[in-house]
Amino acid sequence: MDDTQTFDVAVVGATGAVGEVIIPLLQERGFPLARLYPLASDRSVGNRVLFSGKYLSVGDTASFDFSQVQIVLLAAGAEVAAHYAPLAVEAGCVVIDSSACFRGDDDVPLVVPEVNATDVGYFSDRRIIASPNAVTIAMLVALKPIIDAVGIERINVATYQAVSGSGQAAVKTLAGQTVSLLNMRAVETASHDKQIAFNVLAQIGGVLDNGYTREEMEMVWESQKVLGDRGIVINPTAVRVPVFFGNSLALHIETKQKVTAEQARKLLKQAAGVELLDEVEYPSAVSEAAGDDAVFVGRVREDISHPQGLDMWVVADNVRKGAALNSVQIAEILVKDYL
Repeated sequence: MDDTQTFDVAVVGATGAVGEVIIPLLQERGFPLARLYPLASDRSVGNRVLFSGKYLSVGDTASFDFSQVQIVLLAAGAEVAAHYAPLAVEAGCVVIDSSACFRGDDDVPLVVPEVNATDVGYFSDRRIIASPNAVTIAMLVALKPIIDAVGIERINVATYQAVSGSGQAAVKTLAGQTVSLLNMRAVETASHDKQIAFNVLAQIGGVLDNGYTREEMEMVWESQKVLGDRGIVINPTAVRVPVFFGNSLALHIETKQKVTAEQARKLLKQAAGVELLDEVEYPSAVSEAAGDDAVFVGRVREDISHPQGLDMWVVADNVRKGAALNSVQIAEILVKDYL
């Protein structure tokens, strides 16, 4: 990329949870923008978003001429992505999608910049790049230095996921249920099959034939694809917890070669995108992760049940790092090295 080169960018889903974070991130990180087009459904057309000290009017995705831009950041659901990504590609754009729509497609790169940044270069087949699930991103950023140093044979992971992973309606549901319960009123469970306030739900999404949920199996498929290692064994459990923003992961791994907790901490301390807390501290979703770019790691210890086992606690903002920032980082690599 020429240092003076700039790009026209459309953000689809600009008024949603992820889009609302992408837009200020483009400004904060100094993305080489010529013009920004915030887009949304007809319900949000005419709303305004603040960018670089100016208010921009939100346009209608359905009537937008995608030939006006070179890059589209899709921050909406899979159905929206399935409809608009091909239209944007046909108009000459490169699409970066944060939904689950294209993650499993063999000819679409699935990228976590701290892990497999060079895979962005494979965008040319479909001109679409996918961003993984938020918990997959957090897990792989934390494990990348361990994988590079000694390799990993098996990952046991339990994820404790914020309600914002289900969208803004789920955030409102948690808030409403909390208020109702504190005022001794009955609750509605529209966004979840059970009450989420003051509760823990041991299922996210539908259950597949093997007894795992799709959310859990997506962690397996996505991790194997990002790492380029179909042989790595992953055993996930995905849990929904009454937290607004920030996912937490309990990671128990078995490495190919022995690594001590002290060695692992040294590796993590130097890793891109990782913030390591010392031995006596631990990160939490609310106190550290929410609103921050880093993947926080703590409670690093050697597993007393396995000679090559290592345990750690990981937290990250599921909307910011787990979707918006990852997409913007992909766009930065795209414009720097490939456009």
